[in-house]
Amino acid sequence: MPDESEMQESAAQASAGGESPKTPDELMRAASARITELEEENRTLKDRWMRAEAEIANVRARARREVEDARLFAVQSFARDVSEAADNLRRGLDSLPLAGPGEPEMIGRLREGFAGIERGLLASLEKNGVRRSDPTGAAFDPNLHQAMAEQESEEHPPGTVISAWTPAWTLNGRLLRPAMVVVAKAPPAELAAPRDRAGSGAAPGRSGFDKTA
Repeated sequence: MPDESEMQESAAQASAGGESPKTPDELMRAASARITELEEENRTLKDRWMRAEAEIANVRARARREVEDARLFAVQSFARDVSEAADNLRRGLDSLPLAGPGEPEMIGRLREGFAGIERGLLASLEKNGVRRSDPTGAAFDPNLHQAMAEQESEEHPPGTVISAWTPAWTLNGRLLRPAMVVVAKAPPAELAAPRDRAGSGAAPGRSGFDKTA
């Protein structure tokens, strides 16, 4: 039997809530309902927590990518300008006459000086992720090349870069300036020789088909 304190507590609860004391079954059902409610609330809070954690992880990953991109490509505009200067230097070298006997000493020194400057410039650019590539002889790649013209060729497969007006430049693997190229295309098929009506193998005065029975 319940002691006096329990009876007083039950009476106080009944008077406070205006309800009579619940039976053990009702108490168990109420407790089960409360447990279910708390479990559902716990699942909701856990789901919110997991979503928040995933969002924070995404923000962190995005921030890392942005910082890395800023580190790798912050000099993109400057690198583009320098690569154009390197192309102009190469054009200047190509405009010099080829070395040969009797060449003036000044021309030889000028060529060697420009060549040394170009080597040093390209080495510095490559050290910073800027690379030049000559696509001549390679398959046309729209991600790296810009076709300026097509030329019929029997020596090159269709879609091959025959020549490059300018090289391709990349910055840490990202396209900086596309190569301006001339692309090979297949020559037109030879026209079939017209049938020699007089010498097609038929008897004189007849067509190629014998109409006689």
